[in-house]
Amino acid sequence: MTLSINIGNFFNDSASHALVDELRKKTTEKEILEFEVKFNSKNEKNLHVYICRFLKNRSISRALASKWLITMINNKESEINNLKN
Repeated sequence: MTLSINIGNFFNDSASHALVDELRKKTTEKEILEFEVKFNSKNEKNLHVYICRFLKNRSISRALASKWLITMINNKESEINNLKN
């Protein structure tokens, strides 16, 4: 059995396009992480939810989504490891 989660329309089309444009503009790890912190502080849903939605809807490439998600996951893992030490 396959479960599908419908996370609905968070943004209208122009806001979605603007967010995708922002994702494409940020190229360095520092820019990505700064944008994530800023975005998550101002929105109800975290950025990774939007990225996954865009990926599911084919609004962004797999390469772009993986770059962002890997950067964010690696940062979270680093934060967790720092707390352990």
